[in-house]
Amino acid sequence: MPHSVLPYVPSERLGFDPPRLARLTDAMQRQIDDGKAPGIAMLIARDGKVAYRQALGDLRPGGPEMRDDAIFRIYSMTKPIVSVAAMMLVEEGRLSVLDPVSAYVPAFGDVKVGVPNGDELELRPLARPVTVQDLLRHTSGLTYGFTGAGPVQTLTKAADVLSAGRTTAENVAEIAALPLMHQPGTVWEYSVSTDVLGRIVEIVEGARLSDVLRARIFGPLGMPDTAFFTPHAKLARRADPFSFEIMTAAGADMGNAEAPPKFESGGGGLVSTLTDYARFAAMLAGGGAFAGTRFLSPRTLAWMASDHLDAHVDRRHPLLWPGHGFGLGFAVRVRQGLAPSAGSVGEYFWGGMMGTAFWISPRDNLFAVLMVQAPEHREYFRTLFRNLVSAAIL
Repeated sequence: MPHSVLPYVPSERLGFDPPRLARLTDAMQRQIDDGKAPGIAMLIARDGKVAYRQALGDLRPGGPEMRDDAIFRIYSMTKPIVSVAAMMLVEEGRLSVLDPVSAYVPAFGDVKVGVPNGDELELRPLARPVTVQDLLRHTSGLTYGFTGAGPVQTLTKAADVLSAGRTTAENVAEIAALPLMHQPGTVWEYSVSTDVLGRIVEIVEGARLSDVLRARIFGPLGMPDTAFFTPHAKLARRADPFSFEIMTAAGADMGNAEAPPKFESGGGGLVSTLTDYARFAAMLAGGGAFAGTRFLSPRTLAWMASDHLDAHVDRRHPLLWPGHGFGLGFAVRVRQGLAPSAGSVGEYFWGGMMGTAFWISPRDNLFAVLMVQAPEHREYFRTLFRNLVSAAIL
C-alpha cells in the first residue's frame, strides 16, 4: 500500500464485513457524482492495522483525480494537535491545566464578561480566572465571530481577531481586549480558545508554534506535509472545494498560504494529508505511542479523552452533538443514544470547517479519518462516514 501508515490486513480479518465496506465506497462515490464534493479520501484502521483506504473523485473541481498524497485544509482538526502539544508540557511539569491564562498573557487578568442589558453591553468582573483547562475544553467564555449574532460575537467578528496580517501574539492581544461571552466554566462555547492555547505553548517553549509542533509531533510521527502553509512545490497536491463562499462569509482564512504566515492559528491553521493525520490518530489510538516513540502517557491521554463538562456546564450548542461532552481537545461520546450517528461510549473526535473529520473508538480499538473539502456539506459527510463505518463492523 503506498504511503503506508500501518500494515495492511484484509478487512474481514479485522472484524469488518467487506460488502458493507463496499457500501461506504459506493455511497461516497454517489455524493461525488451528485456534486457534493470534488473528491474524498478515507482510511480506517483497527487493532493497529489498516483495513480500508480509498481515494475517490477529483482533487479539485475539473480534476485531476484525487491523489493518495493530497493536501487538505484541516482547519479545526488543528485543535487536537495543539492540545496534545500543550499536554506534553503538562506531563513535563512546565504547564498546569489549573494555571490562569493571565499567568502567560497578563492582559487576561483585566478581561470582563459582556452581559446584554437592553441595548447596552454591561461589563461585569469575572467570578474566577480563565484557566488553561477552560481553553482546552472550550469553557473560557471566549467565542468565534461567526457562530452567532450576539453582541460579543459581533464585537469578535469586527475585531478580526484571527487576522492573517498580525502575529499570533498580536491576535491574542486583540482577543484579550474583548469581553467574554460567558463567565468561565459555565457554558461550552466553541471559540478561539485554542488559538490562545497555541500562544501559551509558544510562550512556555520560547519558540513559534510551528517549530514546537514540528519538533514534538510532526517530525517524530513522520508528518512531513502537515504545516501552516503549502509550499509552492506542493501546490499541485492541494485539494480545493467547489466554493469558498461559506469560508468567506465566516471571515475564515482561505488556507492558501504558500510561505510561513505571520499568524499561526492553533485553532485552525494547518494543512495535512490523509497519511499524516492517520499517523497522529494512530498515536492517539495507540495510547499515546507510535512506532516505538511515546508522546503522551496512557493515563494522560485517557484524561484528555474523558468528559470535562460537569453538570453545571451548559452544553447546549449546535456544534456539540447531543449525547456528547468535551475533554481536553476532543469531543467525547458519553451516551449511546441521542447522537446523529452510531458509535460507542468513550469515542473521541473532532473535525474541520471544510468537512475533514476523525475519530478514535477505544472500545473497538479503531480509528478512522475522512478528508474532504466540502464546507456546505460537512455535517452530512461526517455522519454518513460514521454510520457506514459502524455498519461495517461485525
